[in-house]
Amino acid sequence: MLLVGEVARVAAGDLASLAADKGYDWMDLREKLREENVRPLIKHRIFRPIDHAHNARVDGPRYRQRSMCETVFSTIKRTLGDAVRARAWFREFREIVLKCVVHNIKRAVTP
Repeated sequence: MLLVGEVARVAAGDLASLAADKGYDWMDLREKLREENVRPLIKHRIFRPIDHAHNARVDGPRYRQRSMCETVFSTIKRTLGDAVRARAWFREFREIVLKCVVHNIKRAVTP
């Protein structure tokens, strides 16, 4: 959870919204995102009837982009490996960004 919060805070100037699955249903994370003027698109885990209403308010088209991202993440993990060797969160972030860059180069080069 800390990594998501740190990444969101570092990139908050560029983020308008952050989509995540129900595993990130954490009120502190939502509050931190709102403090940075980032709209959290995180589905609520269903504990109460009001949670169904909260989930209905999540922006559908933007939230569905998350599934496209998950597909890219899966492809990157299969082709470049899922291990991150760095220990500090910022170096982990850089390593993940480099994997994404390599993925994009491979897609641009491959017909």
